[in-house]
Amino acid sequence: MAEVRKSQIFNAKDLIAYFLVAGTGAVIQLVSSSLIQDWFGISWSDSIVPSYLVGLIWGFILTKLFAFDARRSNQTRREMVKFFMVATFSLIVTKLGADISYYVVTNTLGFDIYQAKLPFGKKEANITEMACYIFGQGCSFVSNYILHKTFTFKSTGFYDRLKVLIK
Repeated sequence: MAEVRKSQIFNAKDLIAYFLVAGTGAVIQLVSSSLIQDWFGISWSDSIVPSYLVGLIWGFILTKLFAFDARRSNQTRREMVKFFMVATFSLIVTKLGADISYYVVTNTLGFDIYQAKLPFGKKEANITEMACYIFGQGCSFVSNYILHKTFTFKSTGFYDRLKVLIK
């Protein structure tokens, strides 16, 4: 029975669709992180939260429409609340994954900070920071997929209990 449940969670169609949607969100986060760093003069670590919020809005729309085929669920408000709960957890995982991996790579392992000039641009990118940010995003990918598939876009009764508590 456990094997049947596992195959329902990790079916190829949903996993591929989610990977493409999450990949788009990751690119949006990386680009907005770079822009936020330039515009506001903050560090890459400090840009993770605001760039995550930018990607979050796009992430909900794309995930609802394409990843779990929930476009006709008529549960958008419920899914939005659950999505933002999962996203809050994911933000913590992403931030911790990026910061801890950066510390381990630079301080514990002693790797240098690598810079590379971007093609057709004047800006140098910090490859070490970018790799650690991508690692942090990767840390949250699996938990996000499982939580969105089994909680956000599935009726669990949680939202109704939450509404009763709030009233």
